[in-house]
Amino acid sequence: MKWPSNRNIIWFVGISGFTVILDQLTKNWMLDLIFLPHRQLVLSPFLNLTPVWNSGISFGLFRNQQVVGQLIIPVLALLVVLWLFFTLYELNFLQRCSAGLIAGGAMGNVIDRIRFERVVDFVDVHIGNYHWPAFNLADSAIFLGVVFWLYAAIFMAQARGEKS
Repeated sequence: MKWPSNRNIIWFVGISGFTVILDQLTKNWMLDLIFLPHRQLVLSPFLNLTPVWNSGISFGLFRNQQVVGQLIIPVLALLVVLWLFFTLYELNFLQRCSAGLIAGGAMGNVIDRIRFERVVDFVDVHIGNYHWPAFNLADSAIFLGVVFWLYAAIFMAQARGEKS
């Protein structure tokens, strides 16, 4: 295992740290705004701020299994963050930024699990009566990080003539 360069560490820690801070600030704001008292804010015909406590993982999976939500998910998230850190040396710039987004999002949700034993979700996107499962900034950072990572791995490698 090779240790990443100082420059790569700075980018990774900077992006992941900024993501965690922004995530926690928005969650604390939403706790005050819509969780206490419990209320929904309608922002547009397709976007609400709705308080949701998520004890599971994506889409509410495993929400009634306390060991999964409080132990297994945080441990897996920390292992992913460590793996991302130790692969920085072999990643291109966009993948390193993506790794920071993924790590920051994962850590933001781990902090929630430590603080509340569940995750604070509040963004409610919907079309008519069809609602996408509520999410937060950490979830968005993870999603965007994965999308950018895949873009860098597939399309940037093809542009350089490499196999992905």
